[in-house]
Amino acid sequence: MLANEEATRRFAADVANMLEPGDFVALSGDLGAGKTTFVRAIIAHLANDADIEVPSPTFTLVQNYDLPRFRVVHADLYRVAGADELAELGLDETADAVVMMEWPDRAGGALPQDRIDIAFALAPHDGAEHRIVHMDGRGAAAARVARLDAMLGFLDKAGLAGAARAHVAGDASSRSYERLINGGRRFILMNAPRKADGPPIKRGLPYSAIAHLAEDVKPFVAVANGLRERGFSAPKIFLADYDAGFVLLEDLGAELIIAGDPPAPIPERYERAVDVLIELHRHDLPEALPVAPQVEHRIPPYDLDAFLIEVELLLDWYLPVRGAPATAEARTEFLSLWQEALRPALAASKTWVLRDFHSPNLLWLADRSGVAQVGLLDFQDAVMGPAAFDLASLAQDARVDVAEELETMLFRRYVEGRRAHEPDFDADAFGRLYATLAAQRATKILGIFARLDRRDGKPQYLRHLPRIYGYTRRALRHPALAALRDWYRAHLPPPL
Repeated sequence: MLANEEATRRFAADVANMLEPGDFVALSGDLGAGKTTFVRAIIAHLANDADIEVPSPTFTLVQNYDLPRFRVVHADLYRVAGADELAELGLDETADAVVMMEWPDRAGGALPQDRIDIAFALAPHDGAEHRIVHMDGRGAAAARVARLDAMLGFLDKAGLAGAARAHVAGDASSRSYERLINGGRRFILMNAPRKADGPPIKRGLPYSAIAHLAEDVKPFVAVANGLRERGFSAPKIFLADYDAGFVLLEDLGAELIIAGDPPAPIPERYERAVDVLIELHRHDLPEALPVAPQVEHRIPPYDLDAFLIEVELLLDWYLPVRGAPATAEARTEFLSLWQEALRPALAASKTWVLRDFHSPNLLWLADRSGVAQVGLLDFQDAVMGPAAFDLASLAQDARVDVAEELETMLFRRYVEGRRAHEPDFDADAFGRLYATLAAQRATKILGIFARLDRRDGKPQYLRHLPRIYGYTRRALRHPALAALRDWYRAHLPPPL
């Protein structure tokens, strides 16, 4: 039941935040039931502009809106006589858009099987503005509608059912985030449904199991609490539903350690991020962390299988995309070279490797001091591994260009910081580890970004490939990686 226009706007925000390109929303109901009002509220929310002009498409039949997250196509078939007229409307070219269609019954059998049906009905006995609304997901959309219902139940339990909500840009995963504002208080809602296992690829195990990727929210909660207990600025956890995969987090803001257009590193903030690693790595850190009473999370090891399955992404995705698939002989040589190169990394002392320690996941908290000035996000895939990995993640940042001079300065700052606590810290051995893990990580990301394009339909990641390719060449200059460098020169084409 929607009691008034404000309730309609809240419902529109609920639906808008779950929409994705390719979604089809069928809006049914009598004249005056509120279909167009609902679409206007959806578009205003997505545009973050309450005054955006959204005329009814009753006469134009179709209106297009290029909005920040995706394109919205608003169609009204009231004046359409039958499904045979749909071809002239261009609705078959909307794979990159969300289609919101009024009077969908006029489309007949042309409606997609995977869709969200929303029916509006007047409720005059309850009041002139009251509307009865029923939403149903069909086909692949059914699970997402059920997910929305579960999320609203979680927010109601948290006392935030009436909070204003706004979509927050997320990462490359299936997780999504929203900012909630309620009575002047701000929160972040993490929506992280449990991941379904992918196909088995080795020894009957899927990629996620071999690479030790988090399958639910328990690792995030455990590592967040572990970081906070040690003085680092991970988000405070207010409420978590471990089975459903919802977490209510502290809102650390949106100020990053980068700035500009195109974005570039702010050196002083990168230096503070290095200080975070120095402080983290000088402590003996446990492999097991509590999640809840009688529930703990054991941080998995960054073992050889995990390192190798990651570099194989280059062979399985990047090289085929570039039209240069590796032969069986080249693959065997590649894996043999990496096994040899990774021996020192596997033998090195172990610490928490947060794994995605780079600009998208590092916030700047100007009102805090010391290492607490850097807000930490996206650490649910943390593993026990060599300290050099996270430094390489930062100093060869996948999303922004880090000049070699800045990278060298960050490396030296780290070494000096470690030596201040450990006078016998071996900078040369650490330098080899750093170069090896920088090359491993860049190799993995070349494959991941190619996979995001081809498998997941996210071509925006391709623009980063030239940078990652350059980092790969930079890391492989280390003398200890000469044999790997020769393989890459022979087999790795540059990005288009």
